[in-house]
Amino acid sequence: MSESIHIHPGSVGHEVAHDDHHHGHHEQSFITKYIFSQDHKTIGKQFLITGIIWAIIGGLFSVLFRLQLGFPGQSFPILETFFGHWAKGGTIQPEFYYALVTMHGTVLVFFVLTAGLSGTFANLLIPLQVGARDMASPFMNMLSYWFFFLASIVMISSMFIQTGPAAGGWTVYPPLSALGQASDGSKLGMDLWIVAMALFVVSSLLGGLNYIATILNMRTKGMSMTRLPLTIWALFFTAILGVLSFPVLLSGLILLLFDRNLGTSFYLSDIVVAGEVLPNEGGSAILFQHLFWFLGHPEVYIILLPAMGMVSEILSVNSRKPIFGYMAMLGSLFAIAILAFLVWAHHMFVTGLNPFLGSVFVLLTLLIAVPSAIKVFNWLTTLWRGNIRLFPSTLFAIGFVSLFISGGLTGIFLGNSTIDIHLHDTMFVVAHFHIVMGVASMFGMFAGIYHWFPKMFGRYLNSTLGYVHFWVTMIGAYLIFWPMHYEGLAGMPRRYLDKAIWKSFNQFGDLDKMITVVSIIVFAVQLMFVFNFFYSIFKGRKVTSTNPWGANTLEWTTPINPGHGNWEGEIPEVHRWAYDYGKDGREFIPQTEPVGANESKH
Repeated sequence: MSESIHIHPGSVGHEVAHDDHHHGHHEQSFITKYIFSQDHKTIGKQFLITGIIWAIIGGLFSVLFRLQLGFPGQSFPILETFFGHWAKGGTIQPEFYYALVTMHGTVLVFFVLTAGLSGTFANLLIPLQVGARDMASPFMNMLSYWFFFLASIVMISSMFIQTGPAAGGWTVYPPLSALGQASDGSKLGMDLWIVAMALFVVSSLLGGLNYIATILNMRTKGMSMTRLPLTIWALFFTAILGVLSFPVLLSGLILLLFDRNLGTSFYLSDIVVAGEVLPNEGGSAILFQHLFWFLGHPEVYIILLPAMGMVSEILSVNSRKPIFGYMAMLGSLFAIAILAFLVWAHHMFVTGLNPFLGSVFVLLTLLIAVPSAIKVFNWLTTLWRGNIRLFPSTLFAIGFVSLFISGGLTGIFLGNSTIDIHLHDTMFVVAHFHIVMGVASMFGMFAGIYHWFPKMFGRYLNSTLGYVHFWVTMIGAYLIFWPMHYEGLAGMPRRYLDKAIWKSFNQFGDLDKMITVVSIIVFAVQLMFVFNFFYSIFKGRKVTSTNPWGANTLEWTTPINPGHGNWEGEIPEVHRWAYDYGKDGREFIPQTEPVGANESKH
């Protein structure tokens, strides 16, 4: 009963909740406190640690296939030791190469940058920053993590079956993914991939509905929507995008499962496999692309928006200045969320799309540059003449802005259908989305981890290792992905394991070697960060102040290690927006401080 009292905020019962909270505290076993926890902070940590494990796996896959790309035909006996017949004679076999590429994309896009990023920071920050004792439904919140965990188990198990994991690219286009006889990677591994993704969608929907309900219904007294930190707005729009778009992917995957196992023809028509004419008629592989990319493009922003929100917060806190253009930032988040749903067919310019329809998608795609540019200018203006404190979190936030600009500019090329027809499925596309979405979002995630680690664990991460982590990753990211643009402009296709047979691409041999070496170094530095993370949880320097960064938002008004319920007494009341820095001669003014009679308007 004590749980149900103290997780529902309201003006009545806070003191009762506080007392009950301490009586019930000792009854929790290890399992209910840390494993099947309904405390949003613990669930956030579960998402983060699971995401980190997945990031190591996904990153390792990329190192393995980079070895093949940088040193084609060369033998690495150690690979055979670990991967057996997948790396016969120490070289990665073609079918395993494609499986690596597929799993790398799936793991990083969904399990790290969607679940790891949103799951961690939405859980940690939403109740703390809006002033709630917990999520709207803590039980549903717990389920969202365990569905993600279940999806992870199914996905990992697909790597240990004889025919191997799914190997149809992370987009699993039919007919390759719809026909078991097409390749080993289209057999049982593909079914497990689809089941894992279905479980993942359930997890995302449970989480997203919870986040939306909490933000709309459980804000503390005085916390109007326009006083919310930008982090919360970004997570709010992210949750809406997920709730509206993930079911479309789920329906597409269920139809794919039917095509694979029940003899239907949603995506198949007029197929010949090894001389055998299949009976399937009337399906359309292009239908799958529409369903996939209707999630796939909002997915880009499901990954980017939380990072944008956290970067806005961190830049403001660490430049000791109010965020520039709060309402413009809000409007641009809203515009990005709307436009994200209207641009999916720019992934399909080469599918025989009607050119007039293509031109509509070109226009909408280029329009998304406007809100993106507003955000960039506002971040730069927030930094301009600020009293900037260069913590690792600040550096990663500034690095995010850099990557977002440089990666975003190449999107203008790809958004233009005439240029995209030449660049489609080349290394240029790989370079573009890794910089603007992959690496940039990782930087947002790192910035968030360095900034909120003291709130999560009551200790600091090691700053020296943090600076090394930033500089090597930043320089490495540009060295890895910038040269790929030139390969793509020359027409080098992506996903091919050996390009040596094309004389025209031989000039890029040394460049590919360099990219591979740098990617190994960058991966090693991520392992150093993982060491820093787990070491600091237990041995890091202890936090002595409840507000180590001098921030205004509500999470820093809780105790250093808050219990389930966050605030020990009443939930504080909010009197101002989250960005009163450097105002009236004061360095910062927390949201909980009443507005003074002589105070200037912001």
